Amino acid sequence: MSYASIPARKCERRIAPDLRIALAGQANVGKSVIFNQLTGLHQHIANWPGTTVDKAEGTSYYKGLLIDVIDLPGIYSLTHLSLEERISRDYIAREKPDVIVNVVDTTALERHLIFTLQLLELERPLILVLNMIDLAEKYGIEIDVKALSEELGVPVVITVAMRGKGVARILDAAVELYRSSRFPKKIHYGREVEERIEELESSLGEIGLPYPRRWIALKLLEKDGEIRELVRERNSKAVELADKLIAELERIHGHDSSIVIANERACTANQIARKCIRIIKPRKLTLGERFDEVATHPIVGYALAAIMFIGLFSIVFSVGGIVAKFFEDFSEVMRDAWMRILESAPVSEIGWSAVESIFFLLGLAMPYILPLYFLTFLLDNWGYLARVSFLMDSLMHKAGVHGKAVIPMLLGFGCNVPACFTARIMDTWRERMITILMTTLVPCSAVTVVVMGLVGRYMGVWWVVGLYFFALFLAFILGSIASRILPGEAVELIMEMPSYKVPNLKTILVMTWIRLREYFEVAAPLVVTMGILVKTLEFSGLLEMISSILSPVTTGWLGLPKEVGVLLIFGILRKELILTTLAGLFGTLDFSQVLTANQIITLSIVTMLYIPCAATISVLFREAGAKTTLIITLTEITLAILIGGIALRLLLILGVS
Repeated sequence: MSYASIPARKCERRIAPDLRIALAGQANVGKSVIFNQLTGLHQHIANWPGTTVDKAEGTSYYKGLLIDVIDLPGIYSLTHLSLEERISRDYIAREKPDVIVNVVDTTALERHLIFTLQLLELERPLILVLNMIDLAEKYGIEIDVKALSEELGVPVVITVAMRGKGVARILDAAVELYRSSRFPKKIHYGREVEERIEELESSLGEIGLPYPRRWIALKLLEKDGEIRELVRERNSKAVELADKLIAELERIHGHDSSIVIANERACTANQIARKCIRIIKPRKLTLGERFDEVATHPIVGYALAAIMFIGLFSIVFSVGGIVAKFFEDFSEVMRDAWMRILESAPVSEIGWSAVESIFFLLGLAMPYILPLYFLTFLLDNWGYLARVSFLMDSLMHKAGVHGKAVIPMLLGFGCNVPACFTARIMDTWRERMITILMTTLVPCSAVTVVVMGLVGRYMGVWWVVGLYFFALFLAFILGSIASRILPGEAVELIMEMPSYKVPNLKTILVMTWIRLREYFEVAAPLVVTMGILVKTLEFSGLLEMISSILSPVTTGWLGLPKEVGVLLIFGILRKELILTTLAGLFGTLDFSQVLTANQIITLSIVTMLYIPCAATISVLFREAGAKTTLIITLTEITLAILIGGIALRLLLILGVS
């Protein structure tokens, strides 16, 4: 019976699941593909409690059981280095899911077995899924599945998740394992390590922690700071013994005890692999590996990445421009109809501002955010984004983050909203906040409209290029400053280069839809509220009063007309409104008649640097919290005004007036 043959509504009648499965594995092993195959559209994305890390959860109905499936973050170990690693190990240890499904890339089995051994140390029922078995066979790799199952003491399932092959067998194995209540056998390491694990395990007694005692002993020997503090609170003598045993291990082996344990796992994984893996023919370089030599080349790789992303943004902006124009024209038609029906009055104008905000969201999401998400997931599913992160790692380190930060920053040129969401790929809260800060300073498509409409039209394209380089330089400077202020240490880029594979369209579409839905849920309430608020201020006369209050800044410091205060307020809703409002205020589309060259450049600089828009603020609130959002918003507004005023004076010195 197929797991997809039971209608979804039967699942919804049950509240508590009969079986809980946790999918665990490294990044790019096909875990998300399997998750989507198992749960279809009966899934949702939330955040793990108290974090901004994605929590993907879904349901499946199979053989009379309602099965809850949790997709744990893609990680490479169960240490305490990153938030995702702590989430995964705490969920397994504390929530105790009925079955752990460990998905691995069969083409790199030995390397993935090191993580499998760490999962086995948590002593939960486990199934090993050998995904991409077709690629392994293509490479001439043959796996003795029975021998592997006996070595690990767990069921082993082979799959080709991209084509749905073997996915149902995962559920068969999970149900069988659940009903048999069979736990995996313990993996034993070298004599020196095992003797000290046993001694330390005995000293722990009834420690009162949700983790297995053997696992706690291992973590103490690995110098895991979090576990060490938890044990110290309950049994300080065990910590003292651990220090003594650590010193013994380090004296015997001549290096850090955490490296000793890591070497033991690697050695065990190697021994298992030797017994279970056979190369049946000489391996030749694949087309993907030949392409990889180009993609990761220290010179050609950058050129290829530039071509890739220029092509991506060209597609988004060329097609998106047509779609955006449609929404703009349709919005004008609807506005005329609205005003004819309700007549021009403050109430109808305020009502229209709410409707117009919805059109704005659609006009931003459909032409820009939707294709950006789709194409980004396409490149990621193919395996190319990992190469871009690798290429940019050394450069991004200068800003206090590693290479993966370049991905949200590149997305920021299209729209800062999905870019801020994508900052979740960063490993720690610290790096996530630095990346978000830098991303909000990347000029998005709406800023491009303003800069090209002012500087590009009246000053020339080279001024535009100069301003963009300045904005990126400033983003790097602020990132570097933030990396010195925020607590924590920089994390190195440790990631596996996934094999190139044919993108899975279903997975890409599902992930695109989930992200797009999340964007509307987060951004819509604030954007509509801001639209109504600005229109209400306009009709109450407060907008003019605010402009007068702001005039010491706009006129005195920035050297701009007093009305610009209104522009910047409208710009918080959406940056494109700066041009349309400017035209409405001065009654002309020829801005050179009302602004000097100096004022055009100054206004463009302020527009580029202050907080992007209401939608971005709403996402910042969701991703970083109220306090961080307020700090970033005020910092960028202050920075924009400060640099704008300095630019005004420098331009006057240079003779630009």
